[in-house]
Amino acid sequence: MKNKVAIQEYKSPWGILLIGVYENQLVLCDWKYRKQRSRIDARIQSGLEATYTEDSTPLHLKVIQELEQYGKGLTQEFDIPLLPVGTEFQQKVWQELGQIPFGKTLSYLDLSKKLGDEKAIRAVASANGANALSIFIPCHRVVASNGDLQGYAGGLPAKKKLLQLESAQTQLF
Repeated sequence: MKNKVAIQEYKSPWGILLIGVYENQLVLCDWKYRKQRSRIDARIQSGLEATYTEDSTPLHLKVIQELEQYGKGLTQEFDIPLLPVGTEFQQKVWQELGQIPFGKTLSYLDLSKKLGDEKAIRAVASANGANALSIFIPCHRVVASNGDLQGYAGGLPAKKKLLQLESAQTQLF
């Protein structure tokens, strides 16, 4: 394999993230310590026919800058080229996640309905959990139908912090 994904750790205010850049596109911004770490990494490496190498690129710096701006409440949108690696179904779910507005939440059931099949809720939840571009593809904005926080790769405390950050900002506007 000649292709390489440049990997760098970033200690964010919400937890340690692994940032992966492939051909000047973000393919990984995910929690270092998560249950599916090896499965996510295998999917990305297989999908891109690439290996991980510890390295830093200019895009890593831009990703970190944008995450820091987001964390300080200075931005609500990102300007980073994303390359999500997954199945066609996962891509559809992640595309829909990207449509959830900053400061808003959506239930797993509503997300399933938006994708055209409310019975696919487990598959939708699984695809949501397989998202390797945390924060940039805002899977933290998906909650249980009753509004409770459920499952998050970065842990529920990180999900709560992200949602609090966004709701605090939206109240200002």
